[in-house]
Amino acid sequence: MKKILFAASECVPFIKTGGLADVVGSLPKYFNKEEYDVRVMLPKYLCIKEELRSQMKYVTHFYTDFYWRNQYVGILEMEYQGVKFYFIDSEFYFGGPWPYSNMYEDIEKFSFFSKAVLSSLPLIGFRPDIIHCHDWQTGLIPVYLNDSFQGDPFFWGIKTIFTIHNLKFQGTWDVNTIRNVTGLSDYYFTSDKLESYNNGNLLKGGLVYADKITTVSNSYAEEIKMPFYGEGLDGLLRARSNSLSGIVNGIDYNFYNPETDADIEANYNIKTVFDQKPKNKEALQKELGLEVNPNAFMIGIVSRLTDQKGFDLIDCVIEQICSEDVQLVVLGTGEARYENLFRFYANKYPDRVSASIFYSEALSHRIYASCDAFLMPSLFEPCGLSQLMSLRYGTLPIVRETGGLRDTVQPYNEIDGSGTGFSFANYNAHEMLGIINYAKKVYYTDRKAWDKMVVAAMEKDFSWNTAARTYEKLYDELLGSNFPIDVDAEKEEKEAK
Repeated sequence: MKKILFAASECVPFIKTGGLADVVGSLPKYFNKEEYDVRVMLPKYLCIKEELRSQMKYVTHFYTDFYWRNQYVGILEMEYQGVKFYFIDSEFYFGGPWPYSNMYEDIEKFSFFSKAVLSSLPLIGFRPDIIHCHDWQTGLIPVYLNDSFQGDPFFWGIKTIFTIHNLKFQGTWDVNTIRNVTGLSDYYFTSDKLESYNNGNLLKGGLVYADKITTVSNSYAEEIKMPFYGEGLDGLLRARSNSLSGIVNGIDYNFYNPETDADIEANYNIKTVFDQKPKNKEALQKELGLEVNPNAFMIGIVSRLTDQKGFDLIDCVIEQICSEDVQLVVLGTGEARYENLFRFYANKYPDRVSASIFYSEALSHRIYASCDAFLMPSLFEPCGLSQLMSLRYGTLPIVRETGGLRDTVQPYNEIDGSGTGFSFANYNAHEMLGIINYAKKVYYTDRKAWDKMVVAAMEKDFSWNTAARTYEKLYDELLGSNFPIDVDAEKEEKEAK
């Protein structure tokens, strides 16, 4: 049995601010439980819902020296949907109303978490063969494992994998502060280790010391080796390219399932999509106060409203997008200028533009199930989950060819009729508008081709099953042929000798 520990700062259903939580909460359920014992360790935030916190059982506690304090560390556990979760308890660090705060506070908080993860392992009866670290908040785990923990034979031979979910977020602060907080020596604060452009960088520590590095799509793994996408770390990633691979994220096909989804008006599958999906569109039009028109070309957006997601492109040509034969449905929050942009156009065209400037999981499902197309023109996109959800619901994505969007959306080919959506290459507003208009033309003039793409989209498998098999291969490769597959058989063989 191969033992894997996921370490992360967030995870559904306990705490979520972004796609990282979906990955950490969903992926462990899909490993082959006969070969892989996959568990998860998280901070025990005070802001986790009480109904979940009340199910956590006390395991033990201890005190650790950290940043001139003798700091309490509690360990709790619970099982959820067949996966064992451990929680690091420290109200000093995890007692606030939000999981993240000011960066200098988060540097200290997650440095403590990284040390506490390793310190807790001998006490919980679980020695992982691999610690799978996620994003900068766990970047110090491979560093600490290489440093002070090597004095204990318990930690010898433990491997680490570091997954980049978004390279833009790195956990950087001044070198002196990070050195004092972490307790690491000057040896680690050089340009080939944790120092980066005169700052300390926790994510860089993970990239330097992890045995393997993954990111969440093949294209993003290639893009981050280039200066434009590399966020200042492209040189390091090129140097470690032999250890870097991309594995596309998945989505939970039980949760995102148009056949059983309780949040949508009419359930459907690949056989009933053309009869039932229009009922969802009509219900959403009524709900949002749009003109009830089954023939309108409805475009959905569910997103953080930020530059990274391509909203500066939309800003340039929104008047042309909101033409008379289009309905635009927006859900999300973000930068004030984009929130106000969509509010303005919802006011200007109340019968064809809806702006829901908040977030609702249930409404997002209704948008995926109701719209004809889903717009995602990102500047960069490590993987993206929304386009996977829209494919699942038979809503054709319109995306820019970057990162996971390029890997998961097959552009329409009118010669052979293949494709699962539409894409454009250059980060250009009028190129985006051109592909939106092209999609609209296909929708209105060649419904047979459109419907063929809807079926192809729903046939795609971006469930976690596919990703889990790829991670299993990576774990096997890292552990190598010397890993004792059958521990009992080995023990019997030794006793016989």
